[in-house]
Amino acid sequence: MIARHFGIGLAIVFIASYALAQGMADKGGTDKRRSGTQDMGGVLQKMQDDDTANPGMLFVQLGGELWGKASGASGKSCADCHGSVASMKGVAARYPAIPKGADAPVDLEGRIDLCRTANQRAGSLTSESRELLALTAYVAHQSRGFPITPPDDPRLAPFRARGEKLWQARQGQLNLSCAICHDDNAGKKLAGVTIPEAHPTGYPIYRLEWQTLGSLKRRLRNCLAGIRAEPYAYDAPEYVMLDLFLMDRARGMMLESPGVRP
Repeated sequence: MIARHFGIGLAIVFIASYALAQGMADKGGTDKRRSGTQDMGGVLQKMQDDDTANPGMLFVQLGGELWGKASGASGKSCADCHGSVASMKGVAARYPAIPKGADAPVDLEGRIDLCRTANQRAGSLTSESRELLALTAYVAHQSRGFPITPPDDPRLAPFRARGEKLWQARQGQLNLSCAICHDDNAGKKLAGVTIPEAHPTGYPIYRLEWQTLGSLKRRLRNCLAGIRAEPYAYDAPEYVMLDLFLMDRARGMMLESPGVRP
């Protein structure tokens, strides 16, 4: 009798597990989101995937050197507090976030700079500086292959909602919004180039157009200039709000940093 009940129990567990797996498979099958990598040609895809050919890896290498370099009045390096960079695995997938003791979110670059100014007691690194990009790339690279998992922090909700409004808002002389290009017309051609869905899976990213690594802020500023709108200042909170929304929009997609784009 006990054996019979045990067998029925196993069958129920098996059926439930199978149903769950099928549900997950169905969900995965209906997810039509595309990383910008999928819209590139094979040559650029191979460049991104090959660490010996990906030019963004030069910044990752520099970030490794800076990770172990003492800076500021504290005379400490990143490694002195965090140890091996392996401690950063998954971190980039959870940013932007609200730091301890703060009431507003920061992106990954902002968090790195906060560590530098508050803990190392060193000077702030300017946006798009080689040092800040290198450290960000080094940390973000540790999360390559990790799914994007925005934090379940209710305090982020109003900032994320504001980011969504910015995404939908028409701006500039062309009276366009981010959504018109990257939601409504994604996959179509503009000047012979595929319009991407604009998921932030590869940042910091190496663009051949720039001939260097750049942040998501830089890309957003390019888009604003493209629609003939006035870009926000680099330290404007709007970029963090947009980043929050975009990371939530890309929830579950895999990080690829450092990405390569045309």
